[in-house]
Amino acid sequence: MRLNPLPFKMIASGEKTIELRLNDEKRRKLNRKDLITFVNTEDSIKTITAEIIDIYKYKSFKELYADLPLLKCGYTKEDISNAKPEDMIEYYSEEQQKKYGVLGIEIRVISLQNKGE
Repeated sequence: MRLNPLPFKMIASGEKTIELRLNDEKRRKLNRKDLITFVNTEDSIKTITAEIIDIYKYKSFKELYADLPLLKCGYTKEDISNAKPEDMIEYYSEEQQKKYGVLGIEIRVISLQNKGE
């Protein structure tokens, strides 16, 4: 899975432990204990391998935001008061959310790689 630099850094540091995604065909194949490789979108030699601890399924990000701890989803103490489900429309349209539903994928980092080293 591709990740922008900020969420990539937050996962690498352990600050973000739940990745939010659309529950599309690709993600429906995911199960607990599967390994995911995250690739930094600005530096593809940087990768994170993570194990899936749990998968939380919702109809929409509105439901997800009401249920999951947002500090584990990539928000910080500084921006948590402004967190809202509409933030995810930048990535997934309301139509996509209605069609597929959404996921909170709880992960544990296994390894960090910088393939250039």
